[in-house]
Amino acid sequence: MKIYNLTGYSLIAIHVVASGLAAPAHWGFVLGATIGFLYLVFIWFLGGLYLSDVMHMGIAHKTLAFKEWFTKLVTIFNSITGIYINPMTWVNRHRHHHAFSDHENDPNKLADDGFWKTMYLCIFPYRCKSNLAQDAIFKSWTFRLVSSSAFGLFSQFVSFGVLWVLVRDWRYALVLWCSVRVFALWINMVQNYWTHDRRFGTRTYDDDHDNAMNLGEWLPVTASFSASLQNNHHHFPNFLRTSHDTSEYDFGFLTVRAMKAIGLVKATPSGAQLPAGVALEEVGF
Repeated sequence: MKIYNLTGYSLIAIHVVASGLAAPAHWGFVLGATIGFLYLVFIWFLGGLYLSDVMHMGIAHKTLAFKEWFTKLVTIFNSITGIYINPMTWVNRHRHHHAFSDHENDPNKLADDGFWKTMYLCIFPYRCKSNLAQDAIFKSWTFRLVSSSAFGLFSQFVSFGVLWVLVRDWRYALVLWCSVRVFALWINMVQNYWTHDRRFGTRTYDDDHDNAMNLGEWLPVTASFSASLQNNHHHFPNFLRTSHDTSEYDFGFLTVRAMKAIGLVKATPSGAQLPAGVALEEVGF
């Protein structure tokens, strides 16, 4: 088993066991572990919907056009119940990442940065030298509020408080709250480290300007909402899907298709254009 898969599955198992052991006595291990697992699934899905679908493909690359009210709702809901991520600074960093991938001015990782340095950068990234996030939506009161440092601090207390109110036990809530953030850090490492080191994964496109790789196994693709297909995505960043062959599993694309079916999103002209050289007969959206 590949090290990134072993790490991911181990963190899930540790989270479930820790949830069971930390559960209130009258709950018992099984109920505590079950609630802990469901909370992990909730945080994972909400975070993936917010970051990978809405922020990433919707705003950063403009391949998808979500209903504006839905974009703002998901942003606020994730920020007060999930893991807070500043939308403005994240979009800015991601655009720098594509412009300077694995080279100077990439805020996520330079080519020679190792495992521990990249983990540090997941929390304290390199400083961006310009502002590439000047979209009109960031001037709305919703995004100005959520993007403020005060709200970022406020959200930490609110997200823990909401969980504490639900489970009625602060120790159990603290274990769950901290543990899901460790799993989120692993997802971040999948995207920033393992998919940007040529020792791991595969390359559909032999691009010399970066080290982007594809990790196509079930766990990294599902956990990252398909962001682990980095080589595909970096080759055609304005295409609305990261799978470039019908044989490639693409969880993120499945969620987007489900949202399209209920009228929450449509493709932009650039996102819906099938790039030349992709092994697909149609976009499939």
